[in-house]
Amino acid sequence: MTPRDRSQGNGHGSRKPSARRTSTRERTPTAPTAATAPTAPTAATNLPDPADLLRQMMRVRRFEEKCAELYSDTKIRGFLHLCIGEEATAVGLMSALAPGDAVVSTYREHGHALARGIPMSSVMAEMFGKVTGCSRGRGGSMHLFDASHRFYGGNAIVAGGLPVAVGLALADHMNGRSDVTACIFGDGAMAEGEFHESANLAALWKLPVLFCCENNRYAMGTALAREHAQTDLATRAASYGMVAWAVDGMDVEAVAEAMRRAVDQIRGGGGPCFLELRTYRFRAHSMYDPDRYREKSEIEQWKQSDPIPALSGRLQSRGTLTDADVNRWEAEIEAEIEAAITFAEKAELEPVADLTRYVTSPADSEGGPT
Repeated sequence: MTPRDRSQGNGHGSRKPSARRTSTRERTPTAPTAATAPTAPTAATNLPDPADLLRQMMRVRRFEEKCAELYSDTKIRGFLHLCIGEEATAVGLMSALAPGDAVVSTYREHGHALARGIPMSSVMAEMFGKVTGCSRGRGGSMHLFDASHRFYGGNAIVAGGLPVAVGLALADHMNGRSDVTACIFGDGAMAEGEFHESANLAALWKLPVLFCCENNRYAMGTALAREHAQTDLATRAASYGMVAWAVDGMDVEAVAEAMRRAVDQIRGGGGPCFLELRTYRFRAHSMYDPDRYREKSEIEQWKQSDPIPALSGRLQSRGTLTDADVNRWEAEIEAEIEAAITFAEKAELEPVADLTRYVTSPADSEGGPT
């Protein structure tokens, strides 16, 4: 997870788009501190129903627990990265986005995809490598993709989605659209050159990008303090002149409120924002990971902040949730998961004859590309 060496470019690709052309003298932003909240609006609006946030987190948790079982049964193959413990970030992030907004995610994206609205059956079929999957069975766990939901991956390369997100936001901006691009990445990505290039261009051109760093304190097996000299990641992002602040990523209501404020700021023309979502994964980096780089006691301590029982307890204390509600949701989720598994098991694998489809251009009668 060390930063990759990057050569100095000649600057040909850094020219400012004509749609945003201003003089250098006009651009004298002062970098806000990491604690700075968006200047407008001062409060989040249209916050989601907390009960719905709880149900969605339960849905993501149960889906991933089942995926771990299916992986052990070799029905799911390849790599599998679970977000168990991080459900509050996935659900809270998606709660503030409109259908036209874009999402660029990481290889730990099951929760993002489900919370974005991609059908569970489509996601499960993709996990099984079936043609009815959201990526036609070609991507598997790490490459969930659904253009109809503007969900552009799933990306197996650390920081690989950041330039894609900036490009999507630039396209929306130059076409006069008010859409926001939410780019999700981990703390390890901030050690990569792509983050710094992307953050700089987004701030320079005031692009509608919401940088969402899921800081779970480990880049694979490397602890945050062993990789970053400055461990306050929001402070680093603020140095690029964008509004940036840290959020309790184990509190879905806090994440949803921060997302709403940031999205309102960006949609209002305020330029990019950065959220450092301080969270923790309860499972290993992947199903292949022996998880020997942290103490078991540390994991147990973080489980005391599990976002699902935490929100459930708050709602019960407010008198807005009953055990009957939870039991009903559990039954509904279990039925949905079983239906998704049945759908995936009955689906077909892609025919061998189609393996080069979407990879090479079809040839015309003279042998050239059509």
